Amino acid sequence: MMKINRLSKSYGGRNVVNNVNFEIPKGKVLSLIGPNGAGKSTVLGMISRLVERDSGSVEFEGLDILRWKSRDLSKKLAILTQSNNINAKLTVRELVTFGRFPYSGNHLTAEDSRIIDEALAYMELTDMQDKFVDELSGGQRQRAYIAMVIAQDTEYVFLDEPTNNLDIYHATNMMKIIRKLCDELGKTIILVLHDINYAAFYSDYICAFKDGKIEKFGTVEEVMQKDILSEIYNVDFEIREIDGKPLSIYY
Repeated sequence: MMKINRLSKSYGGRNVVNNVNFEIPKGKVLSLIGPNGAGKSTVLGMISRLVERDSGSVEFEGLDILRWKSRDLSKKLAILTQSNNINAKLTVRELVTFGRFPYSGNHLTAEDSRIIDEALAYMELTDMQDKFVDELSGGQRQRAYIAMVIAQDTEYVFLDEPTNNLDIYHATNMMKIIRKLCDELGKTIILVLHDINYAAFYSDYICAFKDGKIEKFGTVEEVMQKDILSEIYNVDFEIREIDGKPLSIYY
């Protein structure tokens, strides 16, 4: 279990995250939504130790996350940020192999190779595993990074804007993959999203931020309400149900 307690962060005297409290539902997809500057990515960074917090705590499996040894934590939690560009000339397989570093370092075992093969196959990358990452399309590259996360074999996966810079086709496929990681592999997934309809269609829970605070936390149905979204985004909304999911139209 991961519990976030009274988390705060300021930059240049301005509070970007202010007294944030919530629990991450285990084995579910949780999306963090809200306008630009609402504090979503900063919260994700603090709970994954990439951003130093000013105050508050992040309790992970009964221990403050700052007290975890990095190698032990990397077997429990994986994160992909918005900027995942690697300068080295790497093949897809070499990139995915990085996911096994917390376990075996540079000395891969037969078990590591099996897990890498499975991750490549799961993301339908086996036939292109020897291609260089910088030669892939945007969608293929995103799949390669997700394969690396799968190879890391953590229960918790944090994704910051995983659909960023993807067209509708590839963005939709990415969200389907994220849903499969939860449903088929049992991952607990926390992601930052700007597209609230992707959040509504593929998530179990939504945490909506505004001005560094949580405006609403709950199930998709509890958060996808006209008055709540209008308050968060300062635009008018209509909510319509499609395939049993409440999706929004804004104007």
